[in-house]
Amino acid sequence: MADFDFDGDKAKESFQKIVKNIRLIVIVVVVLVAIISTFFQVGAEEVGVITRLGKYNRTVESGLNFKMPFAESVIKVPVERQQKQEFGFRTTSAGIQSTFSKRGAEDESLMLTGDLNLADVEWVVQYRIDLPYNYLFKVRDPENTLRDISESGMRQIVGDRTVNEVLTVGRSEIAGKLKILIQELSNEYELGLRIEQVVLQDVTPPEPVRSAFNAVNEAQQEKETLINQAKSEYNKVIPKAAGQAEETIQKAEGYATERVNNSKGQVARFNQLYTEYIKAPQVTKSRIYLETMQEVIPKLGDKIIMDEKGSNVLPLLQMTSQTAKGNQ
Repeated sequence: MADFDFDGDKAKESFQKIVKNIRLIVIVVVVLVAIISTFFQVGAEEVGVITRLGKYNRTVESGLNFKMPFAESVIKVPVERQQKQEFGFRTTSAGIQSTFSKRGAEDESLMLTGDLNLADVEWVVQYRIDLPYNYLFKVRDPENTLRDISESGMRQIVGDRTVNEVLTVGRSEIAGKLKILIQELSNEYELGLRIEQVVLQDVTPPEPVRSAFNAVNEAQQEKETLINQAKSEYNKVIPKAAGQAEETIQKAEGYATERVNNSKGQVARFNQLYTEYIKAPQVTKSRIYLETMQEVIPKLGDKIIMDEKGSNVLPLLQMTSQTAKGNQ
């Protein structure tokens, strides 16, 4: 009986030692876990949002930080990382030669334009988390909310334009307006996001009507080519004709000015002669006759002048020679 009691006390002591050791191990583990959970590292492109018992407490910057163990938890938010959402396609593998797939994304890219045509619009929205508190606590699912905003905004903008504008000249304008619209709605809904860029990846007609659209585009391009050729010919011919017309007008104006000036000179000369003629009519008449004969006779050449009866001959040849000598 005594031996049995001794063995029972010994077993009890052993059990108590084991319990104490277990408690010590548990305490040590709890302390280690508390120490480990007190300190945490935040990456260079992240911030840490700390909640205490599920409620927002503070935001810490990148680096080594600490928090209250068990009572506080940290959510790391990549505020410096540029993220993106793809619409109308999905990137299956990224790299130097990235591959894309439209599987499961056809409905979000097919849109109705303002002239009741269809366009297949693929675009990318690039964004950053600007306000971590709003991003985590203001909206239940900010990522899906951003997708809904982007898709509805694109449908609104495309619906206000013709299919030709969407496919050609209006692409940059659409991207710019969509960026502004998404940012305004994100601020209104307090998503905590900053839209960096909207890129229209590809805008094409739907596959069933793509050949018809291509034929129309080729016809429009040919039309533009012919118009440009016609304008080029017009710019060659019209300025040349206008220059020739201006040259002709200037020549006519010069000729008219010359004739008018000559006429005015002749009138002035006649007036002077008439004034002298009034003063001495006979003298002026004789002087004019002699000057006229002096100018005309040398131009007659070798000719003989006789009177009506043929008896008298004027020494015209001698006069001509003498006049020629006098002129020499």
